[in-house]
Amino acid sequence: MSTSTDHEKLLQRYLDGQITPEEATELMEWLLQTGAHRQVLQRMQGEFRELVAERPEIDPAVSQRMETRLLESIRATRVRRLPVSRWAAAAAILVLLGAGGLYFLTRPSIPKQTIVQANPVSPADIAPGSDKAELTLADGSVVTLDSAGNQVIRQGETLVRQQNGQLLYSNGTQPAVGYNTLTVPRGGQFQIVLPDGSRVWLNSTSRLRFPTAFHDGRRIVELEGQGYFDVSPDAQRPFIVHTRAANVEVLGTGFDVMAYPDEKTMNTTLVEGAVKVKDVKLKPGQQARVEHATGTITVAPADVPQVIAWKTGFFEFDNADIEDILRQAARWYDVDVTYRGKPGDLRIGGRISRNLPLSELLKMLEANGAKFSLEGRNLIVL
Repeated sequence: MSTSTDHEKLLQRYLDGQITPEEATELMEWLLQTGAHRQVLQRMQGEFRELVAERPEIDPAVSQRMETRLLESIRATRVRRLPVSRWAAAAAILVLLGAGGLYFLTRPSIPKQTIVQANPVSPADIAPGSDKAELTLADGSVVTLDSAGNQVIRQGETLVRQQNGQLLYSNGTQPAVGYNTLTVPRGGQFQIVLPDGSRVWLNSTSRLRFPTAFHDGRRIVELEGQGYFDVSPDAQRPFIVHTRAANVEVLGTGFDVMAYPDEKTMNTTLVEGAVKVKDVKLKPGQQARVEHATGTITVAPADVPQVIAWKTGFFEFDNADIEDILRQAARWYDVDVTYRGKPGDLRIGGRISRNLPLSELLKMLEANGAKFSLEGRNLIVL
C-alpha cells in the first residue's frame, strides 16, 4: 500500500517532469481521494501564497491558467516538462482537484461542522451563469449580448464589436457621442475593452456606465456591482471608478471593486499598481473597505486569489457565513433565496468551479451543516 510520503515523492517527480504515465495515474487517483491529500496541499498552498506575497509580480491567477496544461500532462500518454516554477505548478494542483467537479479544503481557522445527509435536489437542476448582458446606447436603444454573438454596433463615428463574450470599443479618437451602459443580469458575466484600451470584467448583477470616448483630463466610469479592472496607463488622464460609496482613482493598475448595494461594504482590492480610495492610497495586496452606512474606511491585507476567484471561474470561501455565500450564489445562478428561520453561525471554507450546476454547490454546503430545498428558482434555507 502506498503511503502519503510515497505520493509526495510522486508529486515531486511530476513537478520535476520525471513521472511515468503509470505513476501519473496513481497520483491522479490519490489527489482525488477525500482527505488523503489535504496535509500536503495545505502546506503547498501556504508556501505558494507566501511566494506571491513576496513577489507581487506573480499573477495570482497563474493556477487557473495552468489547469488545462496540468490535466493534459497527467492524462497524456507521455509526460511533458512544464516551463513553470514548481510552486506555480503546485498551485495548479489545487485547481486540479476541482477540475472534475469540486474540492472542499478545510482550513484550520474554520470550526468543523456536523456532516448531514444532503437533501435531494430537484431533477430540473439550475445551470450556472454564462456570458450575457445588455448594452444601452446613447440614444436609449438596447442591444442584447451573449457569448455566441458576433456583431458590429455603430454609434455615429463610434464602432463597437461584439466578439466571443466581450465588447471592444474603437480607440476613442472620434468625438464623444454620449454614454453607454453595460448591464449584466443575474446569471451573467461579461467583458469589455473601453475606448482607451482598459479591460473590465463584470460579475453578475453589475452595471458599468462609461463614455464612448475619453477626451478630457480624466477617464471616469460608474460601477454598481463587481468589476475587475485592468487599466491602460496614462499619467495625463487618471482613471476614476465612481461608486455609490466612494471613488477609486488610478493611473494604471489591476484591481477589483465590489460595490453591490446589498453588501455592507464597498471593497477595493489592489492586485498591482496603485489606487486611492477616499484619499487613502493602497499597496498591492491590500483591500479598502468602505461602510455603506457610515462611510468609514478601513484597510487590511487581502487574500487576492480569493477576491478575484470569480474572474478566474471559481467561488472561493474562507470562513464565510452562509448568507454571504448565498448572495453570491443568487447572483450567479439567478435564484431567489428564502430563509425559514435563522441560518445559524455556520462558517464554511472551500473552492468550487462556477461552471458547475447549483446542485454541486449545495452539496458542498450541505456536507458542512446547511440544509436546503429547491422549488423552481426559489432556494429555501431550512
